[in-house]
Amino acid sequence: MTDYNPIRIGILGAAAIVPMAVTGPARSVPEVRITAIAARDPKRAERFARRHHIPRVHETYNALLADPEIDAVYNPLPNSLHAEWTNRALRAGKHVLCEKPFASNATEAMEMARAAQKAGKVLSEGFAYRYHPLARRMKEVIGELGRIKHIEARFGFLLPVLSNIRFRYELAGGALMDTGCYPISLVRFLVGSEPTVTSAKAKLVRPQVDSRIEADLQFPNDVSGHIVCDMLSPRLFESFVRVQGEAGKMKVVNPYHPHWFHWLIVRTSKGTRREQVKGGNIYALQLRAFAKAIRGEMFLSTNPDDAINNMRVIDAVYEKAGLSLRGM
Repeated sequence: MTDYNPIRIGILGAAAIVPMAVTGPARSVPEVRITAIAARDPKRAERFARRHHIPRVHETYNALLADPEIDAVYNPLPNSLHAEWTNRALRAGKHVLCEKPFASNATEAMEMARAAQKAGKVLSEGFAYRYHPLARRMKEVIGELGRIKHIEARFGFLLPVLSNIRFRYELAGGALMDTGCYPISLVRFLVGSEPTVTSAKAKLVRPQVDSRIEADLQFPNDVSGHIVCDMLSPRLFESFVRVQGEAGKMKVVNPYHPHWFHWLIVRTSKGTRREQVKGGNIYALQLRAFAKAIRGEMFLSTNPDDAINNMRVIDAVYEKAGLSLRGM
């Protein structure tokens, strides 16, 4: 039992990620309660609500935002709608957990940050991996590797349905937005500074829409970086980060969804070891952290400043690859 009222969350849209990221994990997080949902199709929202035991259905997004019995909003709408509906939610006095990528571009991200500051509300980007103990452990292990020389992160999978919204430019789609935001977030988090994008190249499925991008980064203190993202990967699933230091190296397999499975391998002059870091479901951990931040008990690393910096790198990669920014 808790000695405080749970944070009441409303959901904008019946997106496929909602059961995995919110409604399912919320059952094990007493700090939050899923109160309502709205979708473009009210009948779809009603079916979704029955299936996932959501007590209230609003006919429109605006009606949900006007609900005085909702404290916070989860925004899993298409990327192109993140800024608009996050800003509306903030102006309506709601805290917001916005799915990644945070916005269509860095300019939108800055507008969202200003809206959160003006409203005095918590705004967080949905990089749930940051709240698993593996994230902290990776930072600790990096301390054993001496001066860092190079970091590489990849995230790819096979999504052969080209009609999927992730491949639609007008919805701010593309591999970099969908899978690439993860490795960019992770290398920034592990290095602890902001990179310059030195080069990038893309494979396109249609004009301006990338199915794969790889980019070279340069961090301060002569740390080089490389990221690869792919939604038409020849491998069904590729997810790892490698860090090379003067005194050793670390590889982590599946750093973004470590509650499914992961391996952390460290090689130094002392030998090779493998670790697995115990921790709960990353989405449950994220919801708990979000609730704590709203109650003033925790500072989130997935805050608007971090989100702006991630979007700046995404924008720079698109520019280096000769592609238009999303939302422009």
